[in-house]
Amino acid sequence: MHVIADLCVIPIGIGVSVSKEVAACERVLAEAGLRTRLHAYGTNIEGEWDAVFAAIKRCHEVVHAMGAPRISSTLRFGTRTDRQQSMDDKIQSVEQKLGQPASPSQPQPGPESPTHPHPESPTHPHP
Repeated sequence: MHVIADLCVIPIGIGVSVSKEVAACERVLAEAGLRTRLHAYGTNIEGEWDAVFAAIKRCHEVVHAMGAPRISSTLRFGTRTDRQQSMDDKIQSVEQKLGQPASPSQPQPGPESPTHPHPESPTHPHP
């Protein structure tokens, strides 16, 4: 069964920076041959059910072996039986409805972009 997952691995007890552990987990996912998309708060993973969940288990094993005494992870995942769908399909569907194609190399304006300043920024003082 094909699955698309969103994984966030949070090592606990190793200090503030966790980029080294995140990179190790990314390597595990790549070695498993899974399609991935790293984002600011985790990684989207696409592949066959058993391969995805075996790789997630391996991520925990590797990060523990790096010295993390605890790991807290969040995982969201979905499957479909009516048709095949990829991560790209899901993104393109929303982009089409927005009427503006976006690519990973072109960030779209968001809540803290220059066109949408943070509500507490000098251009938008807090009431």
